[in-house]
Amino acid sequence: MISVPAANAFPPDTHGVRKAAFRALGTACELQFTARDDAQARTFVGAALVWLEGFEARFSRFRSDSLVSRVNAFAGVDWVPVDQEMERLLQMADGLYFLSEGLMDPTLLPLLKVWDWKTARTQLPSAEAVEQARQRTGWKKVQRRPGAVFLPERGMGLDFGGFGKEYAVDRLAQIARQHGLADCLVDLGRDLYALGTGGKFPFWHVGVENGRQPGTCWTGLGLRDQAVAASGDYARSFLLNGVRYGHILDPRTGWPAAKGVRAVTVVAPTCVEAGVYSTTACILGPADGLAMVSRARGVEACVQTDCDIQSSPGFNRLQVKAA
Repeated sequence: MISVPAANAFPPDTHGVRKAAFRALGTACELQFTARDDAQARTFVGAALVWLEGFEARFSRFRSDSLVSRVNAFAGVDWVPVDQEMERLLQMADGLYFLSEGLMDPTLLPLLKVWDWKTARTQLPSAEAVEQARQRTGWKKVQRRPGAVFLPERGMGLDFGGFGKEYAVDRLAQIARQHGLADCLVDLGRDLYALGTGGKFPFWHVGVENGRQPGTCWTGLGLRDQAVAASGDYARSFLLNGVRYGHILDPRTGWPAAKGVRAVTVVAPTCVEAGVYSTTACILGPADGLAMVSRARGVEACVQTDCDIQSSPGFNRLQVKAA
């Protein structure tokens, strides 16, 4: 259960910004915001965390009692009734699959299970096991009707990890607006939405992590009413026999993306958009990834490899120096 901080746990700083830190979705999270008084702050944080707890309870594949786990348990057996938010996520998944040209596929759970990272660090899965798992994936196989969903093959499974956290970021930003907040930085494990300003500047100042030196930033961005998401193998990867394997899988092959990308940072109107473009750029590589970004309205990106950093022109204009 996500604990709701007391009002006095996030008093305003000298710029009027309050902070509420907590853990959710398996990661460290934080809300930074301004509020007119303690009551508004307490009401907003409480509403945000109640929604987030309910979201995790229904859509985490790691919880055996979640709606997603129920859908997966009935794969190849029967249709499963779904609620309105699940329908919204399934519709979003359909759009993201099309937008990413099939690279954002929420049916990769069989492959994720084969690529158990604790085991793979010492022994890679066999090509046969990977291919068998890949054959049980494919978003186009998923059957939907109003109020229900069916995975037609045993062993299939949904995993919203590719965009679920980003969806939650956007929903918390919406909750901030609904509670009358003009300024709020939603940070769920470094997937962000910057609403309004950060008090000290006429924007929120967000660091861009250095994929070659994790824990450090190579630049900063000035964001206002924009989202940012980062992907790459800098945080979750391992070396085996001199080869680096990251956690982002290419659904076309069933193997980790192998384009030499260390980190991708994307700025977009929504965190879901930022997340899908950052993931696809990792899979496609710098040239094709930035080409896809160039076709999207309001989206900017930078791609860091072992050799260089390539950015879209608009991304460069968002960079600001730390003060």
